[in-house]
Amino acid sequence: MASSNFIDHVRFCSRSGNGGPGSVHFRREKHVPKGGPDGGNGGRGGHIILRGNRQLWTLLHLRYKKHAIAENGKPGEGGNRSGSEGQDIVLEVPLGTIAKDAETGEKRVEILEDGQEIILTPGGRGGLGNDNFKNATNQTPHYAQPGEQGIEEWIVLELKVLADVGLVGFPNAGKSTLLSVLSEAKPEIANYPFTTLVPNLGVVAYRDHKSFVMADIPGIIEGAAEGKGLGIRFLRHIERNSILLFMVPADADDIKKEYEILLKELTKYNPELLDKQRMLAITKSDMLDDELMEEMKKEVPTELPTIFISSVAQKNLDPLKDMIWQAINA
Repeated sequence: MASSNFIDHVRFCSRSGNGGPGSVHFRREKHVPKGGPDGGNGGRGGHIILRGNRQLWTLLHLRYKKHAIAENGKPGEGGNRSGSEGQDIVLEVPLGTIAKDAETGEKRVEILEDGQEIILTPGGRGGLGNDNFKNATNQTPHYAQPGEQGIEEWIVLELKVLADVGLVGFPNAGKSTLLSVLSEAKPEIANYPFTTLVPNLGVVAYRDHKSFVMADIPGIIEGAAEGKGLGIRFLRHIERNSILLFMVPADADDIKKEYEILLKELTKYNPELLDKQRMLAITKSDMLDDELMEEMKKEVPTELPTIFISSVAQKNLDPLKDMIWQAINA
C-alpha cells in the first residue's frame, strides 16, 4: 500500500432523488364517457447506498467525489401506470468504514461485511395518483400527491482498518520490519522516527494454509492523545484490531515504563481499548545474550504474555505467530 494512496477520511455531499409526482388522469375510451380516475403513482427517488467491498483497503477512489447525486423518480401516468424509480447511487467502501453526519458528528451507518448494503440517504417517496383518492362521495378527484423531496446532507466517511492484530509501539520499535518479514507487505523502513505515516496491512501466512491480517500502526509518542507527534489521527485504526501487540525494543531505557506510556495514551484516547487482548514483544533481542535476557525478564510487565523476538535474525517469529493464532482463536 503506497503511502500517498492511503486515504481514510473523505467528505462529500449526499443527495437522494426526489419522488415523482402522482398523475391526475381520467380514463377516456370509446363508449365509456365517464371512465373515472386512473392516474398512476410517481416513482421513488434514488437512494445513496454504501456497499462493503473486501477488495478495497482505502477511500482513495472517493477522494475527489465531492457530490453523490441520485436520480429523481419519474411521474405517474394514466392507465394506472406508475413512474419508474430513480436510479440509486452505490458507493463501494472498504470494510470498517463509518459514515457520520458532517455537521453533528453523529454516527449514521457502519460497514463491516463484504457485500453489506446500507441506505445512507433514502430517496423521496413517489406521490399517489388520483386513482387512490376516489370514493363514493368523490368519484372524480382532480388532485394527486406531489413526490416527496429527497435529502441533501454532508457526510464524512472514516475508515478504521480491520485487522486481527495491530502493532503498537514508539517510532523505530521495529513494527514495519516485523510486518515486512512476516508478510509480503513492503512498508517503508528507515532509521528515523515516523517512517510509517499511514497504517500498513499484511497477510501473515500460518500453518496448514491458514493466515491472519496484521496492521502496522504509525508510531505513538507520549502526548499523542493531546496531538503530539502524529496525534490521534491513526489511533482510531487500533479500535478495530482484535489483538494489540505492543512492541518495545530491547535497547529501551525502561521496557516496563515504555509499555505503560503506550497503554496510557491508548486509554486516554479510548478506555475500551483496555478490553482487548494484549501481548508484548521485546524486539531487537538479537543483541542480547542469554544471561542479559534472563535479567530483563524480571523487569517486563507480568500481566500479559511476553516474548523476545528479532525480525532481522528471524528469532522466535514462529512462536510469536503461535501466540497470536492461539489468542485469535481463544
